[in-house]
Amino acid sequence: MATFNAVKISESVYWVGAIDWTIREFHGYATHRGSTYNAYLILADKITLIDTVKAPFVEELLERIRSVINPEDIAYIVSNHTEMDHSGCLSEIIRAVHPEKVFASVMGAKALTQHFTLPQEIVPLKTGDELSLGNKTLAFTETRMLHWPDSMFSYLKEERLLFSQDGFGMHLASEERFTDELDPGVLKYEAATYFANILLPYANLITALLDKVKASGLDIDVIAPDHGPIWRKNLSDILDSYRVWAEQKPTNKAIVLYDTMWHSTERMARAVEEGLREGGARVKVMAMNASHRSDVAYEILDAGALVVGSPTLNNNIFPTMADVLTYLKGLRPKNLVGAAFGSYGWSGESAGQLNDILREMKVEIVAEPVKSQYVPTQGVLAQCHALGLNVARRLKEVVG
Repeated sequence: MATFNAVKISESVYWVGAIDWTIREFHGYATHRGSTYNAYLILADKITLIDTVKAPFVEELLERIRSVINPEDIAYIVSNHTEMDHSGCLSEIIRAVHPEKVFASVMGAKALTQHFTLPQEIVPLKTGDELSLGNKTLAFTETRMLHWPDSMFSYLKEERLLFSQDGFGMHLASEERFTDELDPGVLKYEAATYFANILLPYANLITALLDKVKASGLDIDVIAPDHGPIWRKNLSDILDSYRVWAEQKPTNKAIVLYDTMWHSTERMARAVEEGLREGGARVKVMAMNASHRSDVAYEILDAGALVVGSPTLNNNIFPTMADVLTYLKGLRPKNLVGAAFGSYGWSGESAGQLNDILREMKVEIVAEPVKSQYVPTQGVLAQCHALGLNVARRLKEVVG
């Protein structure tokens, strides 16, 4: 008996991916619950493999395939996404399988040849193309920049099954293959964390894609992503959540984000917190000596305000604040109001630098930065409290 077995997910489709229980970091994103690399086998007249897995897991993929068929019976391979957690063993699989053809999007065909020395040519596909598998049909939609230029959806018409590559996925290692077998709270958190850290920069494109799918009248019974469990029930839950997350309508939630050296900035942060609460905002305080950048991204997803603080170190903001703000700037959150504060010993650049970063992030600045030399006085703490009040008042106006 095989150590790794395929899991049937529809009439003719099997999950043949790999489970990564130990991964805890994914290019800057903390994967607290591990991940999966999903690949799918379609048992049609032309047996087709959808995506592969991260290179170290190639034997797990092959063993799951062997539990259903001889891998050499695979006629076609479709690569929906070039990123190497899905294509890392593609060259090895092609050499083992000798498929008739290998397909990818137009950009995917170019990217794969830049990533690997492949044993055969990649056939490019564009939006609207269809591929006959004999008794089944795959239809393709290029989803460029969701979240790579090569990204593509594949849709198995007869079974109304969407292979959505990195869309609608999450980093979650589990023996359960379907979302309805898992805790709803965990699913919502991990799906939102994934969206915030991977897809947030492309929010406008996601809204447009959701509108396009709705207008097309496309029937979808199953969504099979490249990470995490498969959606076969209550698909509206994830589709509606994606629309809400993509729109980024501000709520009455404020994030106070800071780090501290000798607790001066921390004291300022707590005074800001009190002002925000007094002004009616819900507040989440996150110290970067105890928080991960990807957890901050998750909290930002439904926030309306971002207030940031840092000590000055070597004429600059503190390294942890530089890290998290660089990360957030790349994710391009929208519709935020905010302000900055900081402490210093003798030069005092941090508060102004934070303010500049917020402007670059297109955060609406509510008030001038508050600065404290060494330990904050009661007067400075009162300014911080007033800063929080001002942000809360503006947030209330924005939210309505």
